[in-house]
Amino acid sequence: MKICVYGASGNELDPRYFEAARRVGGLLAARGHTLIFGGGQGGLMGACAEGAANGGGEIVGVAPRFFDEPGILFPRCTRFHFTQTMRERKELMEDESDAFLALPGGIGTYEEFFEALTLKQLGRHGKPMAVLNTLRYYAPMLAMLETAAEGGFMSRGCLQLFAVCDTPESALTYLETAKPLSGSIRRLEDYTK
Repeated sequence: MKICVYGASGNELDPRYFEAARRVGGLLAARGHTLIFGGGQGGLMGACAEGAANGGGEIVGVAPRFFDEPGILFPRCTRFHFTQTMRERKELMEDESDAFLALPGGIGTYEEFFEALTLKQLGRHGKPMAVLNTLRYYAPMLAMLETAAEGGFMSRGCLQLFAVCDTPESALTYLETAKPLSGSIRRLEDYTK
């Protein structure tokens, strides 16, 4: 499988986040999966890529050309794709991947995850999606989504389009075993059946 991993690029984080990200990368390599990621060498993205590289895994970086500066990009990618814009980067990552995993991250991670989730809700893809809830990082976001569903701002079925996983092992197992959704564009009502 080619698994797209989103995650923080910052380095001033609790070490336990880095441990979990490296574990994700190591598991990807050990289980024969390809890591598709934003190409950065810092933060949780870099830690995940480091884990995959140390395990001998295949790593595909995708970044806009303006990130091609010393010390920014992960140097041990198997392949690297440069794009002109961030929008092209996301599209290429989405198209190349069989599944999506969001590690803890900031606005870039949220934006990437929610775009993929929106596309799934609209039936543009049926690929498995998960968030790795290390140290309950995503609890506030999940509460916000629950509030949105309760208030009718989104379908409750949308909450079923991704899994919330507490460990790297459970996240990878979910992505490996989840059945992709198939079919054409679905209506929101289809998710409540």
